[in-house]
This record gives sequence, C-alpha cells and structure tokens, in this order.
Amino acid sequence: MKDFYLEIKHIDKQTGARYGILHTPHGDCEVPMFMPVGTLATVKTLSPEELKECGAGVILANTYHLSIRPGEDIVAKACGLHKFMNWDGPILTDSGGFQVFSLADNRKITEEGVEFKSHLNGDKLFFSPERAIEIEEKLGADIIMSLDECVHYPATYDYMKNSVERTLRWAKRGQIAHKREDQALFGIVQGGEFADLRKYCAEELSKMNFPGYSIGGTSIGEPKDVMFKMIADTTPYLPFEKPRYLMGVGSVDAILEGISLGVDMFDCVLPTRIARHGALMTSKGRVNIRDKKYEEDFTPLDSECDCYCCKNYTKAYLRHLYKCDETFGKRLLSIHNIRFLIKMMEEARKAIQEDRFGDFKEEFLKKFDSKKGF
Repeated sequence: MKDFYLEIKHIDKQTGARYGILHTPHGDCEVPMFMPVGTLATVKTLSPEELKECGAGVILANTYHLSIRPGEDIVAKACGLHKFMNWDGPILTDSGGFQVFSLADNRKITEEGVEFKSHLNGDKLFFSPERAIEIEEKLGADIIMSLDECVHYPATYDYMKNSVERTLRWAKRGQIAHKREDQALFGIVQGGEFADLRKYCAEELSKMNFPGYSIGGTSIGEPKDVMFKMIADTTPYLPFEKPRYLMGVGSVDAILEGISLGVDMFDCVLPTRIARHGALMTSKGRVNIRDKKYEEDFTPLDSECDCYCCKNYTKAYLRHLYKCDETFGKRLLSIHNIRFLIKMMEEARKAIQEDRFGDFKEEFLKKFDSKKGF
C-alpha cells in the first residue's frame, strides 16, 4: 500500500538501532515509538486530547474485545474506529489471538481456527484467520494483525514447531482474505525460545511480503534474558526496510534492549495498569505513591518530567487522591506513566540520530535503577 511505509533515516553506529518515520494514512510517526493501549477503544480514563498532549502517535485497540462489545458492525456503522473514538491519528488493532489463547481452559484449536468461550457470558465463539481479518477490516485501523497461535511458555520443541507451521498457514489465509488497501497487514513471528524456529518463521513470513512484521510470543512469563534472546533470534531475518513491532512489551529495560536490537514499535497496558494501582515510572525508578513517606511531600512526582501531572501537582496530593480512590488521581498517574515512556522514546530517537544510543541506554538504566521494578 502506497500510503504506508517506513522511511529509515539513521542507523545508530553504536548499536544498530534505527530512527525513522512511519508513514500511515492517518499521519506520520517517528520511530522507535511507544504506543498506548486502548483495549475497548479508549485508553482507560484518558481523552484523545490528553493522549496528544502526551505525544502519542499510534494507539491500539483490541479486536477480540471490540468484537464482543459493541461489536464490529456498530463500529463500522460509525465509519470505523477513528470516528467512533474521535482519534484522528493512526490506530493499530491486534488479531485477538493473544486474548483467545490466554483462555487456555476454554479453547480448542483446529486447522480451521479456534473455538473458545466469551470471558463475559460463556457464549461459544470462533475465530479463524478469515474471521479476524473480517472484524479488523470493519474496525478500520491503519495497521492490523494476522491471526497467530500464541503458545504459552515454556512449550516443547515439537509443539512449537507444529504451532509455527500453523501460524504460517494462517498468515497466508489472512493475507488472501485481506481486501482493504488502506490497511497494513502485519505477519507475526512465533517460535518461542527456539532460535531455529524463530529464524524459520521470520524467513517464511518475509517471503509473503507483508508491509510490516510483529514479534510475538514474548512477555508471557519467560525470564528477561530469554525474551531478549527471542528478539535477537528474530530481527536479523526480517526485511530491513519494513517496520518491526514487539508486541506487549512495556518495561523500560525491555524497550531499550528491543530498540538496540532493531525494533521500531512497542505497546503495553503496563503504564496505565500500574498507574491505577499507584505505581509510577520516574527518572529515579519506581515510586509507590501510596507509601506514607509521601504524605507531606509537596514536590513534583518527577522533577525531570514535563507532563501535566508533574507540572501541576505534588506527591502529597497524588497520594491523597490515590488513598481516596479518586478517578482524577488515576487519570493523573496514567498521564504521567504514558508521558514518561513517550518522552523516553523521544530521548532515545535523539540519541540514535547522534550515534550515542548505547551510552544513552546505559545511563538511563543506571539512573532509573530497573532492579526496583518495571
């Protein structure tokens, strides 16, 4: 599709990290980037205007959840997700595969697709590669995903090999079913912790010439070193000029490692989910705002942050809102965490352009002290 492509502008000399511009039908975004997650066509508690103020480019929505509530036909009647949720920037939808396969006790996989039960009322549902594409085309996002099998960690080599073959067949079926020329369909690389399967899956998907590629099957309970190896076992075999998306990864150390391994796009519910529970990412590391030591702390949450929360409110006030379970508190903390990651990406892009990303990564992690969490 002519309106969707990655323009690579610079390669960091220290690490090989990439800086570029992702062109989409709903605007251009600099990469590498972090994409906030709006599962039900909303990033919880935040307005589109607040997301733009945070610097968000692409945001995510969830195919599985939206197919159940309100249903893809309702969204289509609203002229697609952009109009429905009042977001004029790019949108990415996943295939629903991760949600379906996380319902381990209620699913049955066949060559045709997967049968499972609704998490809401137990109704029997069925997803196939064609059905996932049908839903995603009605939702109308700029970037969509093919249906894959997301296998739990750990898995045996034989099961993973069979799963990769099925994922490849499903990717081809989804590609055939996909008709909308204003959407970029990504193929998803699986293979678990097995380097040869990752390489094989990436190479076979590359032959199918998707507009972009996702790295799946990570951040599902495996140790960080295993996750990093999964990424390293995948990116060398993906087309250099196509965007690379690491699915469901939102911790600071994993994002920075992913960037150094050539990943362009990241998403995760982590920043908003932990914010609603009082956990904050700051330039000095993790802050638990519920701690009593912040009861009379009238300083900003993070003196190095430029978000609306940090420019206007103190830790004492944020703790008060959290202890009182006020929705405004959850909004402020969510704004901060999202802005923290997006600002980190802005700094990472600058470092790449100046050929110092390796130094930036080391300095950021040392200051952040990732051992404290995230």
